[in-house]
Amino acid sequence: MQRSSLPPFLSRDTFPTRQETRLIKASLARLAVRFSLFGLWLTLAACNGVDPSSKADSHHQNTELSNEETATSSTSDRAQVSIAVASEVTPEPPISLSIPIDCQLGDDCFVLLYPDTDPGSGIRDSGCGQQTYDTHKGTDFAVPSLADLDRGVNVLASADGTVLRLRDGVPDRRLRTTAEIEAIAEQGIECGNGIVIDHGNGWTGQYCHLEQGSVAVGEGDRVQRGDVIGRVGVSGKTTFPHVHLTLRYNDEVIDPYSGQPTAAGCTVDRQPLWSEALDYTPSGIVRIGFADRPPTIDGLWDGEFTAPQIDTKAEVLLFWVHYYGAQVGDIERYRLVDAAGRVVTEYEQEIKANQVNGMSYVGKRNTPQNPIKPGTWRGEYSLVRDGQTIASEQAEINVRSAN
Repeated sequence: MQRSSLPPFLSRDTFPTRQETRLIKASLARLAVRFSLFGLWLTLAACNGVDPSSKADSHHQNTELSNEETATSSTSDRAQVSIAVASEVTPEPPISLSIPIDCQLGDDCFVLLYPDTDPGSGIRDSGCGQQTYDTHKGTDFAVPSLADLDRGVNVLASADGTVLRLRDGVPDRRLRTTAEIEAIAEQGIECGNGIVIDHGNGWTGQYCHLEQGSVAVGEGDRVQRGDVIGRVGVSGKTTFPHVHLTLRYNDEVIDPYSGQPTAAGCTVDRQPLWSEALDYTPSGIVRIGFADRPPTIDGLWDGEFTAPQIDTKAEVLLFWVHYYGAQVGDIERYRLVDAAGRVVTEYEQEIKANQVNGMSYVGKRNTPQNPIKPGTWRGEYSLVRDGQTIASEQAEINVRSAN
């Protein structure tokens, strides 16, 4: 793979002499690549009127396991978002990655968060959307709830390599409050149980939030692509069950969806690193179902509200949806149909704030004048953006007679 051409404003005077170049290629090739990246970044900072010293830490990458972070359960829209303007520097040689989780994307797992490609205080994900948070370094492959972890969801090596570092023994605990999140950060165990694998040629992968006691490799072990290295958990700084993968090339964070450093922004020449094409899917449905009491986002992540049937004595029958990536202006459309095929509720509402993940529901009260009758009820849901349905699903539940 050829390296992308340099931008016209980068002076040729910044390159070493021919003699120096030969020496660097002979003994310090990797250092030359890193020096070029840093010099390019300094030039860009100067062009944007930014003091380079104020941004130096944004390119420093600590590879300790404790340095990853995870989003809270929902995120509001940011008022101002900047798009990075930077040169693309394709790492050489490239790497080919498989997903680090044993599941079917779009079926029993999904990508909830992407790397943040905005080098400033704004946020931009891999597709220039907002399904990320500030400074998020990796890709979060999530499962719908803690109940899915009961069956054991394997974490897989995304490429061949050698285990550099690992940590196990951090308890699994899905964080619910700001105080809990801050406490984990203070302890320096944000990654939770994790593994760093040297994938060769300057590439490393960091795998975070594994289940306590599940780490299946040791330091120095050789692994092959697809090998089981642990199980998905909720250890460290996380509010939902997932495995977080941060990819680095010579310590520079790389977005696997573009093949470029995250500091280059989202409007880049894309050369994805996934061995099989992965669609950028920033919005979708986590789960849908029914409940006899109002659901909560914590309860949904915990795996509650999954009863296969509801009693006719229930006070309410609610049809709920747990979604992700809803954007301002999106339209939610609900329809609840009773056992006789009659539409009980048909309702739509506009999303007022961007949501990393959220939930809503409609339903019916059980009254003597209008009771909940036995039989099979159906709920239908669709999420509409700019007149196009981007996600839809339906579910059924059996309402049994209490007599």
